[in-house]
Amino acid sequence: MMKSRFASNDGTIDRARRLRRDSTPAEKKLWAMLRGSALGGHKFRRQQRLGPFVADFACQSARLVIEVDGDSHVAQIDYDVRRTEFLAREGYRVLRFANGDVMDNLDGVCRVIEAALSGSPSPSHAAAPRGAPPSPPRGEGVYEFQQLRTRSSLHDMG
Repeated sequence: MMKSRFASNDGTIDRARRLRRDSTPAEKKLWAMLRGSALGGHKFRRQQRLGPFVADFACQSARLVIEVDGDSHVAQIDYDVRRTEFLAREGYRVLRFANGDVMDNLDGVCRVIEAALSGSPSPSHAAAPRGAPPSPPRGEGVYEFQQLRTRSSLHDMG
């Protein structure tokens, strides 16, 4: 077995177990749509330890992390930015959804996830004529850009 570059005794494994046991209603609702490779055959894990962080949902094969943010995330924006930057350095894309989006527009949330899994552009953004979509404006991080893009997509669908 390959040795991890992260400590296994840092509390993240116990924290992930606790988070799985104490899932929010929005996390439970989204998990019902993701579990058992139900979304396009992609396998997701919930409350997955990724380095020193725990992701709500992770698809290893697509390098995609899905976060469901409740009210507590307002007070931990700096932490979320650090986690998203770490995950981006590790090759993951991060989609963030508010609890209300999952509870009130689950179909729209699933369409955004499916588009990310297929590599399709966001339904609310036209495909770039050449190359990748534009980078976020200078001074904005991955967190702000992805959150804005995701919320815009949900608004257009719902």
